Amino acid sequence: MIQSKLFFLGFLLLMQISVFGQADIEKALFELPNVIFKKIDTPKGFESAYELKIKQPIDHLDESKGYFYQRVYLSHVNYNAPTVIITNGYGKASNTVTEVARLLGANQINVEHRFFLESSPEEKDYQYLTFEQVSADLHHINKLFRAIYKGKWLASGISKGGTTCIFYRYFYPDDVDVSIPYVAPINLSVEDERLYRFLDTIGSDDCREDILNFQKLMLIKAEEYKPYLKWFAKGRSLEFNYLSFDEAYEYAVLEYPFSFWQYGNDCSAIPEDSAGRDAHLQYLMDLVGLEFFSDVSMESYASHYYQSGTQMGYYGYETDDFKGLLNHLSYKPNPSAVFLPNKMEADFDGGLTKKVYNWTHTADHMIYINGALDTWSATAAPKSDQNNSLYYFLDGKHHATARIREMNSEQRNKLIQTLEAWLEMSIEDIYR
Repeated sequence: MIQSKLFFLGFLLLMQISVFGQADIEKALFELPNVIFKKIDTPKGFESAYELKIKQPIDHLDESKGYFYQRVYLSHVNYNAPTVIITNGYGKASNTVTEVARLLGANQINVEHRFFLESSPEEKDYQYLTFEQVSADLHHINKLFRAIYKGKWLASGISKGGTTCIFYRYFYPDDVDVSIPYVAPINLSVEDERLYRFLDTIGSDDCREDILNFQKLMLIKAEEYKPYLKWFAKGRSLEFNYLSFDEAYEYAVLEYPFSFWQYGNDCSAIPEDSAGRDAHLQYLMDLVGLEFFSDVSMESYASHYYQSGTQMGYYGYETDDFKGLLNHLSYKPNPSAVFLPNKMEADFDGGLTKKVYNWTHTADHMIYINGALDTWSATAAPKSDQNNSLYYFLDGKHHATARIREMNSEQRNKLIQTLEAWLEMSIEDIYR
């Protein structure tokens, strides 16, 4: 009986501490200027979590241009823990916890990118969608939350979010102590030819030949296969106005090698010519799909394409191997993977990306994590011996698997030991 009472009293004490802790962080959030918040489900291992709307200038250089509210998710663990700011490259419709936050037991501030989903003004004036403005958004969030979290800070992001992480560190080198960009390209032109060289050399000769032969087959049989895909598109309610259906089909065939290596697909799974129409079409839809080139995708990724076509750079499709097989796309210039919003006219300026690319050679306390199979590793920050940073190009890993949890013990030990030195803390290897 006494033991039961003691257990009950202990339980009440823990509940009271939890309630007080939650009230404490909510009071701190309430005191932040121009921040609206609501409580959301708390991820495992955290004390509480919130969805925030943070007021941001459309133009950080001229606040008279107006404001929008940026969506941010806070997962709070405690005030003494480090804090990691997650630099998403796109919209962020729900809160998720990253492996960096889990590994470090860190508070996490998960930031939706400007001009995506709810983090947009009523009318998007794309001239304010630049790395300068995006980085200023993150800097403002950092300044706000340093009033709450006084410890070490990190930034991390994946893919385009990883690129954002790099540029943020370039513009505001003192905001964080460590940056961890994953699978993050730094493209130097709107058609970065390093990607072509990657696709011409990755994997075995036989695998690359099988990929090319599948592309040729799908173009040769286009008129036979497309009627079946039109029914598929109708069933998915896909519309093709930005690109015609015929253009979308040819783009999907040209995109196939990029997608194949980006997600580390199996060469032995490429269907042979004799496999038949259904197997060929299913395989193409599984690896590329038509949705990527439909109107809904063009609208969803409009901001991404604007950044790619004006400042971030991107890629195109070589056509030399397809003479006489393309009927709806040009041969020269190579078809571009950039689809600017509403087919607007815009000029590409690669000056900033080249500066950032050169800056990475001497930038300290960066941890670059890339997959050796990933197409985007072709334009990753190159290894340098002029800085105190780490570079990982993980063998056999791709865009979705180049992660700390996938490292071997030697690689992970080095990363953890380095973080312990940089952050002046002990870190448990949760993946051991």
